[in-house]
Amino acid sequence: MKHLLFTGTAVAAVLTAVVATAQDRDGWPDSFTVGTASQGGTFFVYGSGWANLVAEELGITGAGEVTGGPMQNMALVHTGQVAFGLTTLGPAAESLAGNNPIAPGVAMDKACAIFPMYQTPFSIAALGSSGITSISEIPAGARIGFGPAGSTADTYFPAMLETLGVTFERRNGGWDDLGGQMQDGLIDVIGFAAGVPIPTVSQLEVQTDINLIDFTDEELATIVEAFPVSPFSIPAGTYQSLSADANSVAMWNFAIANCDLPESFVYEATRIAMEDNARMMNVHKSAAETLPENWDKNAVLKWHPGAARWFNENGATIGADMIYGG
Repeated sequence: MKHLLFTGTAVAAVLTAVVATAQDRDGWPDSFTVGTASQGGTFFVYGSGWANLVAEELGITGAGEVTGGPMQNMALVHTGQVAFGLTTLGPAAESLAGNNPIAPGVAMDKACAIFPMYQTPFSIAALGSSGITSISEIPAGARIGFGPAGSTADTYFPAMLETLGVTFERRNGGWDDLGGQMQDGLIDVIGFAAGVPIPTVSQLEVQTDINLIDFTDEELATIVEAFPVSPFSIPAGTYQSLSADANSVAMWNFAIANCDLPESFVYEATRIAMEDNARMMNVHKSAAETLPENWDKNAVLKWHPGAARWFNENGATIGADMIYGG
């Protein structure tokens, strides 16, 4: 009798769990896409890897999608053309203010924060044969690649270099494409904005000699005063060519979701990113900063209710005024 009672209780518990799971999945999509950036950049590697983890654990189809980067991702997520995306907080703020060049005047307030990713350093590379070893040595009229149009690099790096007195011809393209152009002598310098190590830079230094150019203390102070960035040090050894820490500046990146996605779905997608940092580090080393305690780096976007629930259950204090619909 005791055995039968236990068995009946166990079956009831299983049935309850199954019903709860079914209810939790109400409204979930059959598949999802993560808006990333160009191939050869950190966003693509990071976003595609996280998509694979979510798809595998939740049993639904998911993948990263090549995009133009943060500005386009804000637009795609806002309209619901992709479920998730990756953005830098500078472009996110511009998009909320209606200054996204993809849809000028549209306040993209349907893109919600779901978890902190990492800081995006701004870095500069040139071929070793160019002789360019500092920003002041970039010749007038140099052909500089700034990544895809509308990317974080393309949005801020040209203005930064102009502030430092550099004149240049502006070039756009995917990071892999720009790396190939620099090797072929078609452009002189690349201004990157991506989590380190940047795959394109790592590949370039295997194939040829490159110079990684950092900011002087004076240049750093000028940029920090003029733009929404913070000082950042790229550690020695990040690249084979980097024998000492390099002065840089950086912006925080956050994963985003369409604000109307089911709360339980976004809760699970957030949990998967945040519960096992070692697993995220296997996706990309930049995920060393993908940590729950960095939730407070977002003062720009409203939080998705599902993400906010996970963080508040795990030590955060996200107020109702920062939660979408709160």
